[in-house]
Amino acid sequence: MNQETEVIRVLIAKVGLDGHDRGVKIVARCLRDAGMDVIYTGLHRSAEEVVNAAVQEDVDIIGVSLLSGVHMTVFPKIIDLLKKKQAEDIILVGGGVIPDEDVVELKKMGVKEILLQDTPPAVIVDSMRRLVRERGPR
Repeated sequence: MNQETEVIRVLIAKVGLDGHDRGVKIVARCLRDAGMDVIYTGLHRSAEEVVNAAVQEDVDIIGVSLLSGVHMTVFPKIIDLLKKKQAEDIILVGGGVIPDEDVVELKKMGVKEILLQDTPPAVIVDSMRRLVRERGPR
């Protein structure tokens, strides 16, 4: 099976104490409707749970939705855990409410894309496909 026909696998997570998941459920639905396999881990996950699930499920992308302001703590931890698990080929994407100045820093750390709360569903789908295409085969 070549890269163009392989189904993209995405794990979507809510990390920390943020209890609002309406947006992440909408994102999960739009990715599923676009033909991707989506695993939603649910609310209140730890960075460790997210990375372990991503490795076990052999996903292409981890999408972390944050509204609680802990993004500058959570993303470095996930990046470190991916390195420790030798799973740096998993693409890390963030979404939710993140200040513009932090977006620049997160991308420097290795978060491949930040899709803020007003990002249209078609742009989210296109971004996931582009990121997997840019990464190339695993």
